Amino acid sequence: MCHRIGVSITLAAHELNRVAARQVLRSPLLLLAFGFGSGLAPRAPGTAGTLAAVPLYLLLVQAGFTVYLALVVFVCVVGIAICGGAARRLGVHDHPGIVWDEFAGFLITMLAAPPGWIGVVAGFCLFRLFDIWKPWPISWVDRKVSGGTGIMLDDVIAGVFAAIILHLAMRAQIL
Repeated sequence: MCHRIGVSITLAAHELNRVAARQVLRSPLLLLAFGFGSGLAPRAPGTAGTLAAVPLYLLLVQAGFTVYLALVVFVCVVGIAICGGAARRLGVHDHPGIVWDEFAGFLITMLAAPPGWIGVVAGFCLFRLFDIWKPWPISWVDRKVSGGTGIMLDDVIAGVFAAIILHLAMRAQIL
């Protein structure tokens, strides 16, 4: 009997995290928060969101460094409202499908990336490593900072860490 109750509670919690695709596609806020639908991936939505950010990076980087930097700042600032609003609407603090923060973190990572596909792949891998691993202070922010700021800030820090490693790898002529 207890085993069945545990399974029911687990299934109920899992169902709470599910969001219908039509709900995301009909809401501009959720569409942005879910990375234009990439956050609907049934497995590894954060990785899917980061992958969906690659074409955006390839488009934005053509604008030159100053414009790119301004756009990254814009993505981060509006991301606080987007992620916070989506979390409130869904009733889940940091729903796995909210991947706007992955877009921001990856774009920050790519500030220091070498040009070409090696830089894109290295940036992707390093950002995902820091976003999943969550070394201090990323883990502290993830646990202690709430709302849209908390959702965004851990990925922003992961992006900064990944950018630093990319920059050091370029200086050491590893990349």
